[in-house]
Amino acid sequence: MGVVFKHKGDLKKSRKFLESMSRREEFKNLDALAKEGVRALSSATPFDTGLTASSWGYEIHASGGTYKIIWTNSNINKGIPIAIILQYGHGTGTGGYVEGRDYINPAIRPVFDRIAEDVWKEVTKS
Repeated sequence: MGVVFKHKGDLKKSRKFLESMSRREEFKNLDALAKEGVRALSSATPFDTGLTASSWGYEIHASGGTYKIIWTNSNINKGIPIAIILQYGHGTGTGGYVEGRDYINPAIRPVFDRIAEDVWKEVTKS
């Protein structure tokens, strides 16, 4: 007794998906999604002078079929990234401690969800 494979139909959907992958169509919205992340982070950033909130940016890196969005914040004071100490807290010069506030994760979560949703739609569309 041998192994028998039966195939019915064509591979049109599979070919279409693989062709779109080769053109990187599923990643065409990364710039818009990165900008959406910047807006979300800016609006969620604790506001004193507004400098940290207005210092969000992004970079998109592509390498070997892998794409990354890296959100950045350029507000650095004496070598300290202010966005990070707002998130995680910091010691003061007088021995005190300022507790951090988790504002980054809740702000960026909807953007991550949207990225996953967009990629899933692209992968499963017929």
